[in-house]
Amino acid sequence: MEEFREIFRMITFGLIAEGQTDQVVIENILIGYFNNPDLVVNPLLPLRDETDRYRVENYSNWLKVFEYCASSKFREAFQFNEYLIIQIDTDVSEEVNYNISKYQDGEELSPEQLIEKVVEKFKGLIGEDFYSQYKEKIIFAISVHSMECWLLPLYYTDNKQAAQTKGCFERLRRQIKRGINKTYDEYNNLYQRILQKQSFNEKLSTKSQFEVVHRSNPMQKHCYRK
Repeated sequence: MEEFREIFRMITFGLIAEGQTDQVVIENILIGYFNNPDLVVNPLLPLRDETDRYRVENYSNWLKVFEYCASSKFREAFQFNEYLIIQIDTDVSEEVNYNISKYQDGEELSPEQLIEKVVEKFKGLIGEDFYSQYKEKIIFAISVHSMECWLLPLYYTDNKQAAQTKGCFERLRRQIKRGINKTYDEYNNLYQRILQKQSFNEKLSTKSQFEVVHRSNPMQKHCYRK
């Protein structure tokens, strides 16, 4: 595993996400996993000003993520990044243009099943031929149902609460007992506060949500490569 991490220390990652707060969580995951604060993670969507990482140059949401992955920009991004990470939430998966139901035959899909359906949608948008060529370089970070659900295991010691996938923003707000601003700085602080208390991998290793939902990616349980 240490050899694996050493190989990735010099590799560049391109990040396509719904927003700044999603980007900062994934950046912290990568930096924590590889223990490398200088790891190169290039924000592709939304873009951030090169001189001011807190200033967003373009708007993003789940629809913009789909559009980017279906565009030539996605393919061209491999010229400058060895790996591309695609982040999207599933909270609004049943809306028009997302069109992925959370239920099948009257039963709610498991996180794994829902992730599989979202990944299949991305494969179609990217194009099967291009995806087959680059699938080892594409990492899916599908948040069930929001990125705040990934933060719960860092703040809850109770495994049942840590594994929740609904109402995660409010659960997180209640647990830290204050309001949360959806900004780059705020979410960076949410991550850094807990990392100061306990090592990254030690904290995550006991949390069932990451074991179940994201176990497929050897790089980090938060991400999914198919």
